[in-house]
Amino acid sequence: MQRILKIRSFNVILFLTPHSIRVRRSSSIAELNKMSDSSTPEPQPENMLLIIPAIDLRGEFCVRRKDSSYVREQVFFDDPVKMARLWRIQNAKALHISGHDEGETCDREVLSRICGAVDIPVQLHAVFSDLHEIATAIEAGVYRVILDIRDTDDLPLFTEALERFGPSRIIGGLCAREGILDGTGDLTAVDVAGKLETLGCRRIVYTDLSDDHDLTDSCLDAFCRLGNSLRKSRITAAGGVRGYGDLMKLVGLKSARVDSAVIGLALYENQFPCQNFWCWNYKDEIDLDQFTTARIRTES
Repeated sequence: MQRILKIRSFNVILFLTPHSIRVRRSSSIAELNKMSDSSTPEPQPENMLLIIPAIDLRGEFCVRRKDSSYVREQVFFDDPVKMARLWRIQNAKALHISGHDEGETCDREVLSRICGAVDIPVQLHAVFSDLHEIATAIEAGVYRVILDIRDTDDLPLFTEALERFGPSRIIGGLCAREGILDGTGDLTAVDVAGKLETLGCRRIVYTDLSDDHDLTDSCLDAFCRLGNSLRKSRITAAGGVRGYGDLMKLVGLKSARVDSAVIGLALYENQFPCQNFWCWNYKDEIDLDQFTTARIRTES
């Protein structure tokens, strides 16, 4: 029996049995390219939102932030390769990796094993000091790199990377509190996003730190201000999703150019009703070498 999640009008299909067909990597990359490159993407269903599961990587283990330290992920797998395969089995279309080694980087060998284990694009969020580090990550199999913009000093590296690798491979990361870039005191997310878009950026991963990462009205207003200021770029929301209600809030931001969301802790803590399905109770019985996508067949 195939188990498919359809939450009312919110058509996110993530959780399936592993007895379906394997898709080519190129098909997922083509979809991602459409999301990244096109200023006028093809029409999508009104209530569709791409969910990107997050894996926090420290050394060779999956971790979760606990207070000011890290603990190894024990809910599913502490092996990031197994975790990546599990998300793929649940029909994830892309993965988000955050590096938490010293300097907010990550082990390139582990990264390469993760990218080689799945047939979907992997995006990496880490700290990069030069083009060589970015190229090394891409050579390891990362499809696109998120470069955080903390102040205007970060713009030259972003510009160089964008010129060398293109807008489908290089995307901007903004972290703000009440619309002000975190730690700057005066730079607004709207102003910096405008600069990025002028440079050729076509996607921004935006994290709002207001109200303890909750998706409150002020946080949603910040997304709206940012989205309404853009003309060609799309927004991926990062953080703040703690359950079904928060997903519905993000769906409501479609007109503000929000079309995807990176979700970590809520998925690991089983905050969605669909997570009571097979994979959370029988993870040791899953064939991690079998990928899955939505079943393709013609209903008679």
